[in-house]
Formats: sequence, C-alpha cells, structure tokens
Amino acid sequence: MRHAVMNDENRSSNLSEATVRITRARAKALGSSRGLPPLHPSEKQDDKRVLRANSKRAASDNNKPGANSSACPQRKKRAVLKDVTNIGCDNLYLNCINAARDQVIFRLKFELHFLHLQGIAGCQPIKQDRKGYIRKKVKVEPACVAIQSQVPGDKTGNSMEGMVKAKVEESKEVGSTVNFTNEPTEFISTKVSGPADRTEDHTFCKKQENLEDRGITDIDTEHRDPKMCSLYAADIYSSLHAIQFDRRPLFDYMERLQRDITQGMRGILIDWLVEVSEEYRLVPDTLYLTVNLIDRFLSENYIEKQKLQLLGVTCMLIASKYEEICAPRVEEFCFITDNTYSREEVVRMESRVLNLLAFQLSVPTTKKFLRRFIQAAQASYKVPSVELEFLANYLAELTLTEYSFLKFLPSLVAASAVLLARWTLDQSNHPWNPTLEHYTSYKTSELKSTVVELQDLQLNTKDSMLNAIRDKYKQSKFKCVSTLRSSKPVQSIFEA
Repeated sequence: MRHAVMNDENRSSNLSEATVRITRARAKALGSSRGLPPLHPSEKQDDKRVLRANSKRAASDNNKPGANSSACPQRKKRAVLKDVTNIGCDNLYLNCINAARDQVIFRLKFELHFLHLQGIAGCQPIKQDRKGYIRKKVKVEPACVAIQSQVPGDKTGNSMEGMVKAKVEESKEVGSTVNFTNEPTEFISTKVSGPADRTEDHTFCKKQENLEDRGITDIDTEHRDPKMCSLYAADIYSSLHAIQFDRRPLFDYMERLQRDITQGMRGILIDWLVEVSEEYRLVPDTLYLTVNLIDRFLSENYIEKQKLQLLGVTCMLIASKYEEICAPRVEEFCFITDNTYSREEVVRMESRVLNLLAFQLSVPTTKKFLRRFIQAAQASYKVPSVELEFLANYLAELTLTEYSFLKFLPSLVAASAVLLARWTLDQSNHPWNPTLEHYTSYKTSELKSTVVELQDLQLNTKDSMLNAIRDKYKQSKFKCVSTLRSSKPVQSIFEA
C-alpha cells in the first residue's frame, strides 16, 4: 500500500474541499487518525479528479492468482493509443508534393510558351533569380540548349515534365525516411531549374564549340582532377607569358659587365651542376631555376672566376629550398665542392644573391612552359608518346649550357623544343598544328631561327665537350633519346 499512498499523496482528504498539498508528515498524522482518503474513489466522483494508476503495479496485481476482486475492484483498462503524431500527414504530404509539382510544371510551361512566342525557342534560355522569376535573357549557342520547345508533333516536348514527375516519384520513395526541412516548392525548383549550373554549362559548351570549329583540341577538360587546374590553366599561362619579359637576365652581360669569366666558364659550371642535380636527384625545375639565378646575378654584379663555383652551388641551394620538398643541406654543397668553400662563405653568398635579386624567385622558366606545350602536343596522339616528352625535355636542357640562347624567351625555347622533337620522331607530317599554335601563341614562322639553332645543338655541330646532359639522356629510363636524329633537315618545314 506504500506505493498507492505515494502516488496519492497529492489528493485532498476531503474531496469537496479545495485541493491541499499532502506532505509525508500530514499523511502520517492522517493515517494515525484514520483520516486517509480511500485508495479507489467511487465512480460518481468528478472525472477531473481521476487518479493515474501505477501501470506496473496494477499489472503485477492482476497477475497474482487468487486476488480478491471484491476487496480491490479492478479498473477497466484503456485501449492503447496508436501513434497519433502522423494522423492526416500522409494526405498533407501528398498534397504538398502535388502542389509543388503543378507549380513547377506550370512555370516550365510558361517559360516554354514565352520562348515560343518570342521566336527564340531553343536558342535563348531564360535566366532566373532564386525565386524563379524571369530576369534576363542570355544568348548562347543552340548546341547548349537545355530546354526543348513545345511545338505540335514534338515527341520531346514533355521531357521536362517527365523529369519533374520522375523527381516527384523519387521523393515519394524516400519520403518515409527523409524529413523535408525546406518548403517542397523550393526544393524541387532548385533541383529542376539550376540556372547557375546551366549558365556554366553554356559557357563551357560555347568555348568548346569555338575551339572545335577552329580545329583546336581542348586540353583543359579534366575538371575532376584538381591538380590539373583546368579552370585556371589558361589564365595562369597568360600571366606567365607576361612575367617572362620582366624577370629575365641580360643576353649580353658577358660583354657588358663580366671581364674575369667567359662563356666557356659558364658552360662548364652549368654542365657540372647538371651532374650535381643528378647526384642529389633534384627535380628539373631546380636546375632551370639555378641557371636563371646565376644569369640574373651575373647580369647585375661583377664576380671573380674564383667565386664562380661558389655562386653556382649557392644558387642551387636557393633553388632547392624553393623547389624541393627535402632540400640538401649547406654542408652537402660544401662537400660536393671538395670543401673548397666553407659553410660561412656559402651562407654569406646566399644572403648576397637574395638581396640583389630582391627575393624574387618565382620565375617562369622554360620547364614551366614545356609542361603545357607537351600536353598540347600529346593531344594529337591516341596514346601519349613517352619519347616525345623525353626528347623535348632533352632539347630544352641542351639550351641551358649555351649562353647564346639567353636572347630567346623561355616560352619560345619550349615551343621550339616541342616542334623539333615532333619532327625528329615523325617527318611524314607537319610538326605544328592549330592546337599547338593556340596554346603556345607562336606560329611556325616565328620559331624558325630558334629551331635551326636548336637542331645544331642536337647534332652537336660545334663539337662541344659538355656531355653531362647528353650522357644523362642516353640512359634507358629516358629511352636513349639523345641518340635520336631526324633524317631530314628541319629547314624543309619553313621552306614549304
């Protein structure tokens, strides 16, 4: 009976009086004076004062055999209520979906009818704002149309309506597990219309059609690979083309400024640095940047021939810190010079070079352009040619040791290397095409002088003794491309 008393402790002892809170002390006093209210009130009492019975206690009492029903009359059990939270929601949900579908279909029909009246159906899709209202017409190419016009006898006239119905049916299938937090109209209209996505698709289609009409293959189509930077590649290389005019060394600094070193000394230094880069397995960008830093320093500062090797290892140290993930230490560059220079001398020269160049190390070298141009050249092959890539890199690296190539822009050297590499591998076809002309910004006639001098380097007509680059590309991992020669002279390209 203790549970019953605990549950009924808020019941007043006199039902006709106002309800008074019964504390344990007062319940004890009433119990001793036999003034406790009955545990089970009569059915004639007010329905508002019906007490909540302890279901667990009642269930256990009902299950006891031999219970005295007359002494403790059982209450009539209430039927268990079902979940009433979704009563009437099924019809409401279907009504919302149907209303949203009708609204979207009406809007699409209105747009199609408007386009048909204007006489531009299938040519000028309408730009909408967030709420779907018509704001502005954008003119695009017909091949990029996303909305079909509804004309008599058109079998595809109801394609958009069918798509809307498919969306609605799909939403019905997942409606039992998905809770729509937004309004159904906004959800469906966002999925169906998509004005921003449609505009981007139109721009891409228009660009692709323009390139195809000119016979140019679009090499920036890999939008899913973030490493290709396909959306920004064109702007990046346009910027590099402009910067290459600013941060380039003088092509005649030997005659103007340097009196203690010669072109031969420069060639020997770079040829040795090629071996150093192979020893430490540095990336090609480090070698190209090293040569650029050396020439830019020599273009503005006089140096003795005893310090030329110190300048070379210092510039390679700076380039390694800029390009490499794990750059060699200063002590390693001192060791490679047979400890001719101390660590303090290298660090002091490093500070001197950086201050003279104002820490401008971001330079568009030949290697940067070569990657882009090789990608454009590979577009004409069904299978990418490894020999073309290695041969173009070999020809471009040959120009590093030649002082005379400083008069050519890095992009011009890269384009000439690609043209000569294609001609070396195949003399049956013309090595230049509209795709290469578009991405290099050079015509065949503009490459003539550079290609002719580059072929002289390839054939080694001057009998140069600087063989580090030639020996490097004689290895099997580079397909021995330094041994390849063209059967026809490259001048025949420009005579035709």
